Amino acid sequence: MTAEVAVATVQGKAYFLIVNKLKERGITFLSLVPGETVPTDIKVVITTEQEKHLINHEKVLVYNGETAPDAAANEIRKILQGKEAYEKIVIGIDPGEVFGLVVIADGKVNETANCFSIHEALAKVKGVLREVDFSATAVTIKVGNGVPTYKELIEEFDHALPEEVALEVVSEAGTNRSLNRNKHRRGLRDIASATRIAGRAGHIYPRRKPDDSND
Repeated sequence: MTAEVAVATVQGKAYFLIVNKLKERGITFLSLVPGETVPTDIKVVITTEQEKHLINHEKVLVYNGETAPDAAANEIRKILQGKEAYEKIVIGIDPGEVFGLVVIADGKVNETANCFSIHEALAKVKGVLREVDFSATAVTIKVGNGVPTYKELIEEFDHALPEEVALEVVSEAGTNRSLNRNKHRRGLRDIASATRIAGRAGHIYPRRKPDDSND
């Protein structure tokens, strides 16, 4: 596959973080030294604030170290899909000892993760939502009901997330297909279950109104 992304930086830490995240997302990239000619098939160049003046390209994305690598990777994915904004994002979550999580943007898997607590799952979701313009993008979070933890998780989401986010509780019947029980395979199973949860219709969880916060 021909690379459509170029990473142009000689700053070691930035390069390491960006490249690792692109590899994790399966995004093919080309490494360049700032100032080198950018091939014509490159759609976006990611560099640092200090080096951007050396980049001659119409689409330059700046990684400044304060932005999480996830945010940069998400923006690159959006650019490669030719989108200014997604119309619909669905986040599927399979609660349990390990929380499988998948982010599906306009029908395509954009990100997956395994989280190990409600706090970590909430932080991951907040990171995704931080980049969302709710005037352009509808967001639904679907939580599987296979373990009692789902109640605590969805209540935490209700309290902590913007009211524009729709919450649904989804039946997990048939979503957990057996895989080998070693740790790595279990993580894959949780993500696979989260993906199936994201694709199912659920029961809408009524959001708490702001004036209900003291109930």
